[in-house]
Amino acid sequence: MKKLSARRRHPLAAVVVLLLALAATGGLYAAFAPADKAQAEETSQSLAIEEGKKLYTVGCASCHGTGGEGTTDGPSLVGVGSASVDFQVGTGRMPAQQPGAQVPKKKVIYSQAEIDQLAAYVASLGAGPITPTEDQYSPKGADVARGGDLFRTNCAQCHNFTGKGGALTEGKYAPTLEGVSNKHLYEAMQTGPQNMPSFPDGVMPEKEKKEIIAYVETMNDPDKASSPGGLTLGGLGPVSEGLFAWIFGLGALIATAVWVAAHTAKAKKS
Repeated sequence: MKKLSARRRHPLAAVVVLLLALAATGGLYAAFAPADKAQAEETSQSLAIEEGKKLYTVGCASCHGTGGEGTTDGPSLVGVGSASVDFQVGTGRMPAQQPGAQVPKKKVIYSQAEIDQLAAYVASLGAGPITPTEDQYSPKGADVARGGDLFRTNCAQCHNFTGKGGALTEGKYAPTLEGVSNKHLYEAMQTGPQNMPSFPDGVMPEKEKKEIIAYVETMNDPDKASSPGGLTLGGLGPVSEGLFAWIFGLGALIATAVWVAAHTAKAKKS
């Protein structure tokens, strides 16, 4: 009887076994779940690249080459990255309607899902700037005043100090920044589209890009950007102000001179 009682299991033994089983199951899940997740992401990316290649073949290959190597009608896309595709296609600049000094912004013909697929395919051709996340281009908490200093130093020469844009040489121009999304502003600084220089993180850190975006967003907000001087004249600075002075100021002087001369002649006759 003593031997039998000695072999009896402790009342908590079943609980211990259950906990060990659960721990083992959790360990197996921890071991295999990340692999399954990574495999699913890899499969999703492969599908996106495959679909993007189909879209590229139809809409882009005639100018940029079947493998993105470029032709006489379009530059190579190897190494431009997904950010460049998201900007160019997402603003309607690509596909281009016709060659010219500069490709203008126009209506977007692809959905965002299709743009993402095109970007995935082009990114697979060679490493380049990656499409930014919302955290990267969100101006929340950024220093607007510092952004204004950075904008006037790096951007105002072409885009004007109020972001209204301006003319460049040989039929080119810096487009207005009014209505441009924060994401596309960030991507433009990343990739340097068309005539614009690029500002990678090594040249302009992410924090400074966000500050510039905060400044541009403030400029485009009528509730925040007031004009204490009254009429802005397009915000084009000395050019429009000088033209206004010549046309209206000189015109007023001429009108005054004519009036005085006419009245002087009448006075002599009388």
